[in-house]
Amino acid sequence: MQTTDWTGFLSGLYRTHADDLAAVITQQRAFLADSPTVVPQLDDVEAELTYLLLRHHRPSHVVEIGTFHGWSTTWILSALRDNDHGRLHSFDLVDHVRRNVPAGLAGQRWTFHHGDLRDTVDEVPADTGYLFVDADHGRRFARWYLAHLFPRIRSGTPTSVHDVFHLPWARPFTEGAEVLRLLRARSVPWFTAARPAARENLRALDAVRAELGITGARGATRNPMIFFAMP
Repeated sequence: MQTTDWTGFLSGLYRTHADDLAAVITQQRAFLADSPTVVPQLDDVEAELTYLLLRHHRPSHVVEIGTFHGWSTTWILSALRDNDHGRLHSFDLVDHVRRNVPAGLAGQRWTFHHGDLRDTVDEVPADTGYLFVDADHGRRFARWYLAHLFPRIRSGTPTSVHDVFHLPWARPFTEGAEVLRLLRARSVPWFTAARPAARENLRALDAVRAELGITGARGATRNPMIFFAMP
């Protein structure tokens, strides 16, 4: 995932997987309409980028930290289904997601690990091929997982962390500030399509989406997630 032209790379993924992505967006709209208790966390572009990166990298094991009601879980599982390859390991303190993920989508490709990650981190697969983090956004938990989870993940593994850029900068004393501090210290490049922090990136991707007729599953556009390769 090392690239100096993120928007070009991601635009190419949109074009490669446009038909499958459109089908998943239709699926996700129906899922949301049929699931009144689901509160989506991922905005449209970051959900689509997650799907596209999973299609591209074809990981054998994906680790999702934080599921809430299952919006991100269903996006990830959709990519694994469309790859016909890979297994998702989801970790969370709460298990609302178990009631929401359709059985046909979960299939034999999903394992839910219930409990505090600080107690279950040994269950993270050694060969994790994609790491997705959207859990406690406080500084204390971030410092813990940067010290205890990140070293378990191989260098170069595609990784994403949610809720970093709700402003043009990461708020002080937050998870986002801690993650960015680590990435800067190790000279690791990252990408975001967050509207407040990187409007030009979002504009470039929106142009490709408009060209392809991609309109999003929920109509939310702030996209505070960052994407990078594990140091």
